[in-house]
Amino acid sequence: MYEKDGQRYFIVDGHIHFWDARPSNQANRYGEGFINCFYDYHRNLSPESEVWSLEDFWWQSEERILHDLFEVGYVDKAIFQPTYLTDFYVNGFNTTEQDGALAEKHPDKFIVNGAWDPRDGEEGLDRLQALAERWSLKGVKLYTAEWKGASKGWKLSDPWSYRYLEKCQELGIRNIHVHKGPTIYPLNRDAFDVADVDEAASAFPDLRFVVEHCGLPRLEDFCWIATQEPNVYAGLAVALPFIHTRPRYFAQIIGELLYWLDENRITFASDYAIWTPKWLIERFVDFQIPEDMRGEYGEITVEVKKKILGLNVARLYDIPVPPELDVTDVHAGSGEPVASGPKAPA
Repeated sequence: MYEKDGQRYFIVDGHIHFWDARPSNQANRYGEGFINCFYDYHRNLSPESEVWSLEDFWWQSEERILHDLFEVGYVDKAIFQPTYLTDFYVNGFNTTEQDGALAEKHPDKFIVNGAWDPRDGEEGLDRLQALAERWSLKGVKLYTAEWKGASKGWKLSDPWSYRYLEKCQELGIRNIHVHKGPTIYPLNRDAFDVADVDEAASAFPDLRFVVEHCGLPRLEDFCWIATQEPNVYAGLAVALPFIHTRPRYFAQIIGELLYWLDENRITFASDYAIWTPKWLIERFVDFQIPEDMRGEYGEITVEVKKKILGLNVARLYDIPVPPELDVTDVHAGSGEPVASGPKAPA
């Protein structure tokens, strides 16, 4: 929980990792290049005081994760999002099993998600069912640009993807997190294109598609899809750190998201350990749309910040929220615009 100026914020970090990118686990030059690319994001978008050494970035101990997230990072609940990358890492980069071992030791702090890859066919469907039964999955993380042998990616609209989405429905896995947007060496930029979310979201209206990184740099494509698909959400991982180096760019991103989606479908994430939640939460609570941009985007209210920082994800995962930290949903009840609703021309 974070408190500032008499306001208290319930914090759910919707996207964290427990990865192992140490040289001993790197299978080839792509494994080394992948973590180096992550490190460049970390080093270039973090305040100087928050930058780690590359050695610290390769792997984090259980003690460090608990410290960074819960002791100093204000987080009430965090959700592991696995990224297997078994073509690049000997034991995988960040698997459900790795995450689950930590989540099992601290069930009051973590939720663990699973993953699937349609290129695994029937065997993969059986593995998904086993994962769901083992870890009581409520969500999965998908990585459409992941390499598998000669294949350099897949689409949500592929026939086999539909088989897996049907399986998710059958198993009660409703939260489909999908990395769409920023490319990472050596993965293919076009395999992260957000366009295939449109068809899948229309075909599976009972599933929720949380588009991690909100499709950046294809923000406009994402917004036009999300405005017509009420089951599409925006994850702020990677977008939020621009609040430090490019605050006006971040104002544009959050302003567009609030204009097209409304404040109920935007979720906070640190993408730990690329970034730590402490400074991101402090900066976001202090943030406001610059005055000369408010004609289009308006201002961000405390209530909207509370929803984005935790209440929206809590709703998706049925996480109990202390009544005193919740907000009344005036947007749904009154029909009045909240925060940066559409503005009438002057």
